[in-house]
Amino acid sequence: MKRIVELHGIVVVALVAAALAPAAPRAAPGARTSTLSVFAAASLSDAFDEMGRSFEAAHSGWKVRMILAGSQQLATQIEQGARADVFASADERWMTYARDRGLIDGDAATFTRNRLVLIVPRTNPARIRRLQDLSRTGIKLVVGADAVPVGHYSRIVLRHLAKDPAYPPDFATRALRNVVSEEENVKSVVGKVQLGEADAGFVYRSDVTPAVARYVRAFEIPDGANVIAEYPIAVVRGTASPAEARAFIDLVRSPEGQQILARHGLMPLAAAP
Repeated sequence: MKRIVELHGIVVVALVAAALAPAAPRAAPGARTSTLSVFAAASLSDAFDEMGRSFEAAHSGWKVRMILAGSQQLATQIEQGARADVFASADERWMTYARDRGLIDGDAATFTRNRLVLIVPRTNPARIRRLQDLSRTGIKLVVGADAVPVGHYSRIVLRHLAKDPAYPPDFATRALRNVVSEEENVKSVVGKVQLGEADAGFVYRSDVTPAVARYVRAFEIPDGANVIAEYPIAVVRGTASPAEARAFIDLVRSPEGQQILARHGLMPLAAAP
């Protein structure tokens, strides 16, 4: 399965080793291989890699091409004519953008949810011990740009915390003054904190994978201040493979797909917010 990831504006293409995929039915000699292009939010990378392998195993002769980036980048690329069959966004805002421009076919369907956490490097050089510390002078905070779903959610969380009596009323303003970088997708936020280029960053809970957790510490956000991110998915208008696009969406929303999402730290539809 081909996977394309955009980080810091650079397109990186990686071929997922066939040895990692479940055994799939072999296409007959000389059979044509078709490609399904799935444009998915960067926070879905690990879950959708597994989803793509499952789809390939069940659909002989089909390969999934996974394009992973910020939802705003994906919506813009589709609008500009990029070949896409499925669009999975990390928020309703960019799915609405695509729908209003006639870019999707039919209705979008919510397929998973996510929560935010704050991460700091495992060494914690800024000695951040609680969320209130984000307003201290000199903290290097990295967030997604406001157009990026995780960046938009991060600002909402900061405003919610500022309303809590345990935080100063100007908490959000002071914390945002400490922002040293605004990233185009959540994986870039994770990378900067993981490498120690920032003291803290807001990411999705699902981004703190076992591999990442070796290098960062996560702080939970109180339920009253947190955001439940809803992820919608839809068929892209004009796809040459509408049946297969719908079959991929059916897989994502099926019990098997929901189990895959849960394994990668996302909230299945059955889970209460």
